[in-house]
Amino acid sequence: MKLAFYLVAAAMVAVALALLLVPLLREGRRHGRPRSVFALALGIALLLPLGAGALYLHIGTPVALDGVPVNKPLDFQQALTELHAHLKQQPNDAQAWSLLAQATAAMKRPDEARDAWDHVLKIVPDDVTAMVGWAEADSMARSDHLVDGRALDLLHHALVLQPDSQRGLWLLGISQFQHAQYAEAAATWRKLQPLLQPDSSVAKAVAEQIANADARAGIKPGAEPAPAASQGAALKVEVSLAPALKDKLQPGDQLYVYARAVSGPPMPLAVAKLAADALPTTVTLTDAMAMTPELKLSSVTRVVVAARISHSGQPIAQPGDLEGSAGIVDTDRKTPIAIAIDKIH
Repeated sequence: MKLAFYLVAAAMVAVALALLLVPLLREGRRHGRPRSVFALALGIALLLPLGAGALYLHIGTPVALDGVPVNKPLDFQQALTELHAHLKQQPNDAQAWSLLAQATAAMKRPDEARDAWDHVLKIVPDDVTAMVGWAEADSMARSDHLVDGRALDLLHHALVLQPDSQRGLWLLGISQFQHAQYAEAAATWRKLQPLLQPDSSVAKAVAEQIANADARAGIKPGAEPAPAASQGAALKVEVSLAPALKDKLQPGDQLYVYARAVSGPPMPLAVAKLAADALPTTVTLTDAMAMTPELKLSSVTRVVVAARISHSGQPIAQPGDLEGSAGIVDTDRKTPIAIAIDKIH
């Protein structure tokens, strides 16, 4: 590379000198001053190459003669290793955890993606993307691929915060379909339809799923969908922690918000589980949160709505847990239900 450059540069200088000096020498002979002109020409012949070289060293790029180093593309696994190293140094970097979650999800490693989303939620409890991401990763990690349990709780909470979350609506509809709640699934996906690009492949897929859910629910094509009230009960619960008990909150505490029948089995008809550090928060209890298809909110007319912070993380009350109750409410209630957690079990 260097030799070729020097040869080309020398040739260009020689041509420049020839074009300049030959006419100059001829002009000197014509006017009878060949010696003085020769001296001038000799000076130019010496100074021009030196000046050109000095100018190139000053404003040129000599290092380019060694060739431009080609950076090797960053290996994906190497990038993950560096990301893990970064998170060891800065474990509270929610954006980095989110990037790790998306990367491991793309690599079909849902367990790792779920763990990374969990870290995001510990740092930013109301991160809708993390809630939906956790739910999706959890369903992929399960052998039955069900969207259930905490995943379903997170989806409901995410849609309270961001009702137009496309991925959230899609996954909630899947969960309802999996639980044979076909009318509810169709209704959820109908909320998704206006948010999609018309005639896109996604919009067509959603339309097909709605038709499938309608068929399973016995709704004839073209018929008006059932009104929202007939698609199951939904109770919006606003939960807060009494200031006097804030010092009782411990790392890792879990919040359970639930509704149980006024009389009958103690099993909740609907229950949501969240990290306790998300308080204050709002949860919507629905039929989709039922522990069994037969026992759900819409199966009764009145329920007891309560909330509990579990230090052990278990749903069964333990001494020292923090509790609060809104008392008995109607399952067709439309206004928010306020609960202040203000007692110690």
